[in-house]
Amino acid sequence: MDLFAFVGSPAQVGAVLAAETEGGGLAINFFWIIVASLNFLVFATVLYFAFGKSVSRMLADRRARIEQGLRDAEQARHDRDSAEQERLAALTEARRESNEILARSQKVAQETRDADIAATRQELERMRTRATAEIEAEKQRALVDLRAEVAELALAAASKVVGESMTDARQRRLVEEFLAEPAGDARN
Repeated sequence: MDLFAFVGSPAQVGAVLAAETEGGGLAINFFWIIVASLNFLVFATVLYFAFGKSVSRMLADRRARIEQGLRDAEQARHDRDSAEQERLAALTEARRESNEILARSQKVAQETRDADIAATRQELERMRTRATAEIEAEKQRALVDLRAEVAELALAAASKVVGESMTDARQRRLVEEFLAEPAGDARN
């Protein structure tokens, strides 16, 4: 059987049918619709058996890659969110620690300042006490010197009044007696 003859006969039938309907204007030719549908079904069947398994496998692989990509993206988003939460927790912890360190350093600074102030006050008190003692000692020395001078002046005046010269031993004895007397007795 000749393939062209087989294919040609439906074409001839179609041409005859087309010629009959030419005069009627635009008409639907059901024969050609059936032929085109059969051609499509044959072509689709050939494609399915020739490439169906490889295309199905390729599509399944692609679907698996896409699904894996989506799972990986979801995992990456989850990891990113976890890392962000850890970063925020670490940042919060670091801020808390820095505030504690700042509070401790301020407390130590205040304690040091208070200790320095207390030490300075103690030093000032010691200096004031020492200065008071030195002033008192200097006052006592000045009084002793003043009494000695007053005694010498009194002896000098007494020796002029008495008219006799006194010996050094006698002057010392009189000065010592004068200085030994209480201040109230010396004025009497």
